[in-house]
Amino acid sequence: MTAPLQRPKRKNPVVKTRHPTLPPWTRSRVALGMTAAAAEGRFELQRCEQCATVQYPPREACCRCLSEELPWVEIDGLGDLISQTTLLHSHDLYFRERVPWRLGMVRLDAGPTVVVHLHGDVTAPPARVRVACKLDKAGMAVLVGFPQEDVPNMADDRQLREFTCDPKFRRVFVTDGKTATGQAVVRALAAAGAELIWVGHAEPWKRVPGLVDLQALPQVTLLPLDVTDPRSIKEVASQVGPKVDILVNTAEYHRAYGISTRAGTDIARMEMDVNYLGLLRLAQEFGPVMKARGADGQSSAVAWVNLLSIFALSNFPAHGTYSASKAAALSLAQCLRAEMKPAGVRVINVFPGPIDDEWNQLLPPPKLSPQAVANAIVAALRDGLEDVYPGDVAQEWRTRLKESAKGFERELAAGSGT
Repeated sequence: MTAPLQRPKRKNPVVKTRHPTLPPWTRSRVALGMTAAAAEGRFELQRCEQCATVQYPPREACCRCLSEELPWVEIDGLGDLISQTTLLHSHDLYFRERVPWRLGMVRLDAGPTVVVHLHGDVTAPPARVRVACKLDKAGMAVLVGFPQEDVPNMADDRQLREFTCDPKFRRVFVTDGKTATGQAVVRALAAAGAELIWVGHAEPWKRVPGLVDLQALPQVTLLPLDVTDPRSIKEVASQVGPKVDILVNTAEYHRAYGISTRAGTDIARMEMDVNYLGLLRLAQEFGPVMKARGADGQSSAVAWVNLLSIFALSNFPAHGTYSASKAAALSLAQCLRAEMKPAGVRVINVFPGPIDDEWNQLLPPPKLSPQAVANAIVAALRDGLEDVYPGDVAQEWRTRLKESAKGFERELAAGSGT
């Protein structure tokens, strides 16, 4: 049984800092369909439309009938472990630093036989296992074999933590603790076992409801931070940047306006200054130091979380300029993901539907509670996801955009999108 994870010891300053390395990551274009599903927490394989064969690895033609009609379908992952081995030596730099490493072969109930990374609690073959698709440090899909039933301390497995960003015993920086959502995120991270949580808050002279209760949590330290002020970000980054394992950017400015419903550009400029330029300033100060710590043992920098909005994917005219600022932030987050990839630091984008807050009062239900958003963020960290769509509205938007992005744009313009 997996032993409980222990609090990491203070790092010996004489010991070398390991440079980040990535596992082998070259994949075919076809195989990226598997990666796209894993980024959202699904295990999908190709199934032939003609003969119903489920195949692995992904190919451009069916391995049985050569049909090219190969849609991706979700697989439950159940199967039989038929063999296993433990890697004790490797010429690959990534695995060389992490051996011993356990691997196995699983015959899936769906048909194909696959090679998987084995969780430490999987018993020797023959055994029933559950295979899931995860993202490795290179951001590519890999298969992991788990015990069929959950066991104690399952998330603490050494190999599994290479594929996840579990906040347990990690140090987290939440950029804005003034909002109900930011405060819910801090409490959820504390409950998930985060060792230290630094919480930024602009305008510290204001008495924000809930901030005093937040400060009473033993893991929490409040830091003055204004994401519109480069000097403020630089000072905080110099103070805690080299210690941050997970950064959660909850800072946002939201007003319910379109284009013709107000004069001037002051509100739109502020939305861009916080939602887009704020992210850029944070990335410029915290990004390089987190990249340098991408392989720093148990206390490695592992994740950057951006609280975006489902409105970033298609403009919601009633919140038009806010939607535009979140779309800009999404584009920047994709750039950040590409730049953080060489260090193995995962960039997680969260696209919630309308949150039950001040600026969504006039939107009809369903709306997300701040706690629901916080729970989704912690779950994404534990599962090592890249894109998360919390709530019914976000899930519906995601589905309808896949069906017809242009048709859905017309529906939103007519006021029937939510």
